[in-house]
Amino acid sequence: MKKRVLFLCTGNSARSQMAEALLRHLAGDRFEVYSAGTRPEGVDPRTIEALARFNVDSSGLCSKPVSEFTGQPFDYVITLCDKASQECGTFPGAGQQLHWDFEDPKSRGGLKPFDTTLKEINDRLKMFLLLKDKEPRQP
Repeated sequence: MKKRVLFLCTGNSARSQMAEALLRHLAGDRFEVYSAGTRPEGVDPRTIEALARFNVDSSGLCSKPVSEFTGQPFDYVITLCDKASQECGTFPGAGQQLHWDFEDPKSRGGLKPFDTTLKEINDRLKMFLLLKDKEPRQP
């Protein structure tokens, strides 16, 4: 059975979209992955460009409000910015809630910040997967 993961950010336009696409790319066979925002504002085109440069499929990505997932159980709810962590507090139905704070690439100009953030999220997800692979399997 696949573990369910929800990535949360404020706008659901960059960081959470990157995390959703990356985790699907890295371990979509083991995880059902979603993302949402406290105030969704549409996927930033630079997010799609960065994912393409990283050879990660971005099809199907769209901004969603966190309310769309209210009442659903998740094994992991991961906030990717301090603001979302403060606004969401404890997410009902989260088995484990994690907080990873990444700087918003939209607050800096150009494409390079998107590539940098994507790499940082990729590195964190690889560490997350390593740790989850070492956990004992539940029957």
